[in-house]
Amino acid sequence: MRPGFFAILMVLPVMALMALPARAAGLRDVISALETPFKATAPDAQRIQDYTAEFFQESRIASLDRLQRASGRVSVRFDYRRGQVPTVMFHWEYEEPTTQELVSNGKTLWVYLPENNQVIQSDVEMVSQAREGNPMTFLTGLGNLSRDFQISYAEPNHDAEGNYVLDLRPRRSSALLNRMVIVVDRDAVNAPETAGRDIGFKDETPAVEPPSRTSRHSEVPAIEPPTRAPRPGSIKLGPEPRGGMVFPILSTTVYDPNGNSTTIEFSDLRLNRGLSTNQFNFILPAGVEVVKPTGKEMGF
Repeated sequence: MRPGFFAILMVLPVMALMALPARAAGLRDVISALETPFKATAPDAQRIQDYTAEFFQESRIASLDRLQRASGRVSVRFDYRRGQVPTVMFHWEYEEPTTQELVSNGKTLWVYLPENNQVIQSDVEMVSQAREGNPMTFLTGLGNLSRDFQISYAEPNHDAEGNYVLDLRPRRSSALLNRMVIVVDRDAVNAPETAGRDIGFKDETPAVEPPSRTSRHSEVPAIEPPTRAPRPGSIKLGPEPRGGMVFPILSTTVYDPNGNSTTIEFSDLRLNRGLSTNQFNFILPAGVEVVKPTGKEMGF
């Protein structure tokens, strides 16, 4: 199970900010807070254009009862100019346990494996067509998660810090994604620009009154977060983004149909820094073999 495969599923950071006063919130509020920053129709001041972060990844292989850990640096850029579905560009740089890179400019995906002196080059559109319900659909659909997933509160529906825990099940069966658990920052839910926003479905779930913050990762056994302690400052933003924007996602855990799971944490996150599109074009090193897979073997 290659760490880079899960990176594409998990282009989503782990982040928290200073606590705001607690208030009751319904499921509609939480989903709205999660989706709004990624909607093409959202006001510019409320929209996430890009982010960079350091990441720590932990994958659990169920059949072997084994954990795999990885870490590195990631940059992501969303281009909303094409309309309702943004073009997603990303650059994952793995440093541990082995060096590798995953780069996409929204049209081409490169998976660079220095140990093999090889880069796997795939067409993003062909990847999407070859793999129904593939991770790319999730990446481009962050603003419409309620369209692609059945979303409910997880059990329990909040963590010890009062953040909201959602359980997402794909509306269409997928060979890659069985379930996803997302912890949504309570500060994003409490923000006045997202609270109570109508996103087009009836909210029949009782409001959840979040407890006061105490410690991270303590009351959600289904999430199985990484066992390492967060690095100092890992729950702080860097330079404050414009308008005091809160990144809504604290953590994401993906489960596949075989019972494997992957959790990713982020630290030192920078939001809306004006990343250039140039850094999402892979520069081929001299002497590296280029492999262009076809069919369903699309570079993963």
